[in-house]
Amino acid sequence: MTLRLANKELTPPVVLAPMAGITDRPFRDLVSSFGAGLVVSEMVASQEMVQAKPGVRERAELSADVENTAVQLAGREATWMAEAARQVADQGARIIDINMGCPAKKVTNGYSGSALLKTPDHALTLIEAVVEAVDVPVTLKTRLGWDDRLLNAADVARRAQDAGVQMVTIHGRTRCQFYKGHADWAAIRSVTDAVDVPVVANGDITSTETAQMALELSGAAGVMIGRGAQGKPWLLAQVSHDLYGTPVPTIPQGADLIDMVQRHYHAMLSFYGADLGLRVARKHLGWYMDEAGTAAPLRRTVLTSRDTEEVTRLLADALIQSEKVAA
Repeated sequence: MTLRLANKELTPPVVLAPMAGITDRPFRDLVSSFGAGLVVSEMVASQEMVQAKPGVRERAELSADVENTAVQLAGREATWMAEAARQVADQGARIIDINMGCPAKKVTNGYSGSALLKTPDHALTLIEAVVEAVDVPVTLKTRLGWDDRLLNAADVARRAQDAGVQMVTIHGRTRCQFYKGHADWAAIRSVTDAVDVPVVANGDITSTETAQMALELSGAAGVMIGRGAQGKPWLLAQVSHDLYGTPVPTIPQGADLIDMVQRHYHAMLSFYGADLGLRVARKHLGWYMDEAGTAAPLRRTVLTSRDTEEVTRLLADALIQSEKVAA
C-alpha cells in the first residue's frame, strides 16, 4: 500500500486533492490528523508567490515538520515557476506539484492550468524548470485533455516523466467538461499504460466503493479525494482503512464532533484573522451542518453571524441535531 516517490513513501496511497479556497493549512492539518498519505495545498500562483502578493504566501504556508504535504504551483512562465518552487522548498515543502488541471476561466484565460494541455511543448518547459530548480520530488496534476478532440494526457504524462516528474495525477474529465457528468476512470488507464511512474486517479471519488472502482478501472496506484472530504475530514482515513488496512479512524460524533468543528473554526480564525477567517469558515461550517442535517433557520444564523463567540456556542446545537451516523 506504499506509493514511492524517489526517496519518499506515501503510505497509504490516498491523497487529499488541492482545492482553491479549501485546502488551506487548517484543513490540511485536520485531514492529516485522521490519516492521509499526502495532502496538497490549494493552487498557488507562481508569479504572485514570488512577488509576495497579499494572501498568496498564506496559501502555501506549511508546518515544516509535516512530512506528507505538497504545495501546488500554477503559472505560465518558467522563470516564475522555478523561483516559486525554490521558495516553497526552502519553506519546508517536501513535494512540489505542478497544476495543469485547473479548468477555471480566470486560470485558463491566463494560459495556465489545463490550458497548458493545448501547448504541451510550452508546458514541458515549465516542468523542466521546476524539476531543475529543486531537489524535492516534483509531481504533475492534469486532466484527460482539453476537450474530446484533444485527449493528450498520456503523451503529456510520458513527456513529463522523461523530464523528471515522479508522479502523475489525472482527473478523469477534460477541461471543457469542468465538473459535469461523471469522471471517466477507465480513460485514465491510457496514462497508467504509458508511464512507469505512479499514477493517481482523481474525480468523483467520494467513498470506499468509488475509490475501489476508480482503482480497478484506471489501473492507478492510488486515489485522490477532493470534494468528498468536504465536511468529512476523516474520509481519507476511512478509505485507507477499508482498502489498505490502516488503523480505523475514530469518526467524531456528539460532543467529539462539536469539539472538532469548533477547533477547526478557531484554527481558521487564528490563521486568517477574524474578518477573513469568518468568511473562509462559512463554507466549512456549511458542509459540517449539511452532514449533520442542521435545520435551515439555525444553519442560516450560524452562517450569517459575525460574532465568533455566538457561532462557537451555536455550533453545539447545530451539530447535535442529526441522528445520522457520519461515514
